[in-house]
Amino acid sequence: MLPSGLPVAAKGVLFAAMNLADRFFALQHCLEGHADLWRPRPFCVEVPDWVARYPALAADVLALSDDTVGALAADDAARLAWVASRVPALGDLLALTAVPGCEQRPMPSCDAHFDWAIPGRKRKQIEAFAAALEPVKAPVLEWCAGKGHLGRRLAMQRAEAVTSLEIDPTLCAQSALLATRARLAQHMVCADALSAEGRAHVVKHHVVALHACGELHRTLVRGAVDGAAAGFSIAPCCYDRGVTGDFRPVSAAATLRLDAGDLRLAITESVTAGERERRQHALDSAFKLGFIALRAALEGDGYRPFRPVPTAWARAGFEGFCRQLAAREGVVLPGAVNWDEWQAVGWARHAQVLRYDLVRHVFRRALELWLVGDLALGLEAAGYRASLGQFCDRAITPRNLLVQAARA
Repeated sequence: MLPSGLPVAAKGVLFAAMNLADRFFALQHCLEGHADLWRPRPFCVEVPDWVARYPALAADVLALSDDTVGALAADDAARLAWVASRVPALGDLLALTAVPGCEQRPMPSCDAHFDWAIPGRKRKQIEAFAAALEPVKAPVLEWCAGKGHLGRRLAMQRAEAVTSLEIDPTLCAQSALLATRARLAQHMVCADALSAEGRAHVVKHHVVALHACGELHRTLVRGAVDGAAAGFSIAPCCYDRGVTGDFRPVSAAATLRLDAGDLRLAITESVTAGERERRQHALDSAFKLGFIALRAALEGDGYRPFRPVPTAWARAGFEGFCRQLAAREGVVLPGAVNWDEWQAVGWARHAQVLRYDLVRHVFRRALELWLVGDLALGLEAAGYRASLGQFCDRAITPRNLLVQAARA
């Protein structure tokens, strides 16, 4: 426990100095103790269970204006401060989730040709990730390389070739062409990262992975126990990908029970979304919630999940959207439906979901840090020295956590 009365900045320094295990257990204790605040998904549950436990919090959050909701949704610190003023036990959470930035080392400059086929934000992520890498002496293997952009950037400062592993042969061919054009030593390997063939390439390499999704980065860490790799630099992403049933952690220290829906909480930030994308998301949400309410009224059931809905369906308006979704889901619609009324219900539910999500999203970064801590502890258990830092600002990517490990 931290000494009482310390300012948040001082607490942040103390938490940042915690070792990986201490931070992990503190996060685990917080998440387990407040699971009723983050586990229920307001989109799926009209009234989360925590409303009965914190009636004043529920009343206050539902009374917020749209402008205040938008401001709190965009500001992690302000949102946490607002919720913590009503749930004092969360007062240390901001400091607990403070992570130091990685040291940014100088990189060799690159000419305009390097930027071929790289979107602007992805280019910034690659630059920040490459600059944050600790000195690497072993050969480099780029894990789940895509078009090999990161590997090409790293090849600029290395005497030996960078190996880039990717399952998609089209992407491999594009990567090889880009490397040839840039006159860089980069060797493409077309293989499944989850296969024995893919894992064999890890041997005696320092493995770099920028936003390898879900089981792709966890499989990499699980395989570290054989000690074949020289080291790892991993920035995880999309923690729910590949998870069916219960989440299987890497570390034996992990006791938090999660499913894919829980894991998606860690990636719900939209700081890189444009205004048009935000408006489209709001419309999709309101239309889906209106349909869910209509179906519940017709069939008497609660929330039932359905497959993703094509974005184009919303262009047909609310009635057209519901008719297409009803046909796909086997819902029999009555001859007369007051579509304006059910659309209004959908927008009202959307407003409610946004407000309840403010409470749930307070735990978003804590859950992500717990998941990344699970990877780091797994690497330490396999005999590596691990460290954790932020390799870039969240405006470049919210998935800005970097685990680095070398043989102990």
